[in-house]
Amino acid sequence: MKEKIVLIDGCRTPFLKSETDFLNTMTYELGQLAIKGLLNKTGIDPKIIDSVVLGCVISTLKTSNIAREAALTAGIPHTTPCHTVTQACISANRAIVSAINEIYTGHAEIVIAGGADSASETPIGYKKAMRTKLMKANKIKSFGDTLKFISKLRLKDFLPETPSITEFTTNRTMGQDCDIMVAKHGVTRTEQDKMAIVSHNLAAKAWEEGHHEKEVVPVQIPPKFKFINKDNGIRPGSKIEKLAKLRPVFDKKHGTLNAANSSFLTDGSAVVLLMTESKAKELGLKPKAEIIDYSFTGQRLEDELLLGPAFAMSKVLDNANLKLEDIDVFEIHEAFAGQVLANIKCLDSEDFCKERLKKGEKVGKIDMSKVNQWGGSLSIGHPFGATGARLLNTAANRLHKEGGKYAILSACAAGAHGHAMIIKKYEE
Repeated sequence: MKEKIVLIDGCRTPFLKSETDFLNTMTYELGQLAIKGLLNKTGIDPKIIDSVVLGCVISTLKTSNIAREAALTAGIPHTTPCHTVTQACISANRAIVSAINEIYTGHAEIVIAGGADSASETPIGYKKAMRTKLMKANKIKSFGDTLKFISKLRLKDFLPETPSITEFTTNRTMGQDCDIMVAKHGVTRTEQDKMAIVSHNLAAKAWEEGHHEKEVVPVQIPPKFKFINKDNGIRPGSKIEKLAKLRPVFDKKHGTLNAANSSFLTDGSAVVLLMTESKAKELGLKPKAEIIDYSFTGQRLEDELLLGPAFAMSKVLDNANLKLEDIDVFEIHEAFAGQVLANIKCLDSEDFCKERLKKGEKVGKIDMSKVNQWGGSLSIGHPFGATGARLLNTAANRLHKEGGKYAILSACAAGAHGHAMIIKKYEE
């Protein structure tokens, strides 16, 4: 029998809208702030950390392995190996599972895992023709070579190549795919707008009640060392009539997705501390949750890009021999309000469950009073590489606050991937 792997604790930086107070903060620095916060929160000696694994989507050449830079600058010794993983919006989930597998296989006992991303640090470069010319410029040896190089430059060479947010294989944006999906599964504009309002109101309430304050590490950003201790994208009190006036942002003619019911570009980092149960007892640390099982799935890119949670939750429930009604807490990543609602509808659809999940009956109806009760990505924000760690930590904290036994966290990701994990409130 494998030893239990437990979650000790987790923390995150405030999640901020891109181009705001984290504008000039590098992604690895966000990771550093979260790791420092975790070390301080748990009191663990950084010298006994066996491994650090972080997820990241928007990487830069300067710090392509942000896990290493973040760990070193946070005080983790150079003898601790670190690596960075990427799997779009489930990058932190993949990092956490990589950590779990390191522990399962006996290669580590104590691992910090999570992720960081900064939409503000999105790299913008030149097009291929200009990059080729610049590479050849490295061979310039004389003034004549320089003149020849300059003479071949054209004004169009200096036009930047802006990053594409489209799916590589379909050339559609995730928002366009979501518009198609919600229409197919009958999710209305009003349903999406109402969910967005609920997400913001619940997030604000959770801040008022002190839940997020226990998860967020306050930070100070040089050179002015401004004190930042709260997410800045939460807008409680919106009215449905106001949201109804917002224009669609993807399919401008027939679409139902707008700026309010879609998650916004975000900068931030989140990490968790994982270890074996025996190591936790040895160190006198009290775990919050036990990792029960996890799943990753891949779906059709043409019409199931954002249905990963339905596939992954169904799979992990089967793996763990549990039913939907056994789950007390749901933390589902809110890429779009319509995406969450469509996945919930699919799990409660006999046709979908029989045809696509190959089940004899539907998985069941999720009780919305159990879903994202402290807000979600629509309101808190979504740093691509970090959200999975926020979901795990919040799910564990909600289990203790709400007196539940099992929690499930799930997310969709570009490339038509899905992830789900089941955790159990830790008990001796």
